[in-house]
Amino acid sequence: MTTPDGLNPVAADLQDERLRTSEGFGGFVRSLGERVRGGDLGVLPVIIGLLVIWTVFQSLNSSFLSSANLSNLLMESAAVGVIALGIVCVLLVGEIDLSVGSVSGLSAAILGVAFVQHEWPVWVAVLGSLAAGAAIGFVYSIVYTRFGVPSFVITLAGLLGFLGLQLKVLGPSGTINLPFDSPIVKLGQLWFVPATLSYVLVVLAAIGFFLARFGRSRSRAAAGLSAVPVTHLAVQALVMGAVLLFVVWYLNQARGIGWMFVLFVALVLALHYALTRTRWGRAVFAVGGNEEAARRAGVNVNRVYTSVFMLCSMLAALGGVLAAGRLAAAAQSSGTGDVNLNAIAAAVIGGTSLFGGRGSAFAALLGIFVITSISSGLTLVNLDSSWRFMVTGGVLLLAVILDSVARRSRVSHGRA
Repeated sequence: MTTPDGLNPVAADLQDERLRTSEGFGGFVRSLGERVRGGDLGVLPVIIGLLVIWTVFQSLNSSFLSSANLSNLLMESAAVGVIALGIVCVLLVGEIDLSVGSVSGLSAAILGVAFVQHEWPVWVAVLGSLAAGAAIGFVYSIVYTRFGVPSFVITLAGLLGFLGLQLKVLGPSGTINLPFDSPIVKLGQLWFVPATLSYVLVVLAAIGFFLARFGRSRSRAAAGLSAVPVTHLAVQALVMGAVLLFVVWYLNQARGIGWMFVLFVALVLALHYALTRTRWGRAVFAVGGNEEAARRAGVNVNRVYTSVFMLCSMLAALGGVLAAGRLAAAAQSSGTGDVNLNAIAAAVIGGTSLFGGRGSAFAALLGIFVITSISSGLTLVNLDSSWRFMVTGGVLLLAVILDSVARRSRVSHGRA
């Protein structure tokens, strides 16, 4: 299959790379235009959507983009964002997990019972919750790979079953309050990065970005492929560092950046590395793109499904633990309500394809920003939750429509 210019997909990608390398910013703009016309939208729709959302809510309430509200918005996004990170994994292989909300609620219940009632050390209780999540994911993978039951049905059964188990674990009281002086509650409510350290972390992030891109550029040059000049990489790193320094400075006018959000970002970066730089990540994309082709290429497809389901459930369990720390309690309502749907919506809105094989770890980060921004903005303008559900549903539908249209465009341009 070829593009309208007579190029196959690999040649088209090489042409984009040459444009960016030889023509600088103009080449970057041209290559971006070519990719957009070819259906490779990337994160562009999400960025535009965020700018529109922030502009609208800031015009309605000047407190929306205040440092205090943005600092709180980041903290609110961390727990569900971690759950959405797991959803990204299962969507990449073309499957779905509808039980992440119930799994997160169950993990919160296990944490409360183990830590408060049985007086286990908090880190042992957290490990127990994560182990329960891993076990649930393993069971899902066995039922899926051995019996061929669709993931939709398996996880729908899990949604109901683990919700009931959560109620059973919590017992008659239905709520277990976590001590306010416990590390898990302090992480969710009180621990923020010191201002000086936050600037140091931004500088280290910019340096790490440059070194990672520089290493990739050298590898491409050594293989005889086109490589981005070092000056371009340095400019990109400086621009990114300057933007992040301004963001951190602005947030430090209030409480700053919470360590719980830093943990979320660290998980995003770790998963991004795993998906883009490891054999496992390549296998995940291969299975999501074409399972039979991946099997014929020597990929252990069943092992990939097992790892993805287990990782998704473990991240759901970790999200439940963080949510319990944020609320300082494990209750019957933990993991219920809109937690499940918000996690799935965040992954899809962030750019992960429902058709499998396309997406990134940053989809969870961007998607949860959209979800949390809508919730925070509607609260500030005194609109009830009914509007939040309707607006979020509309944004989710728009994201899926864009994904479907982009997929058709990629097929017609030979980039699928």
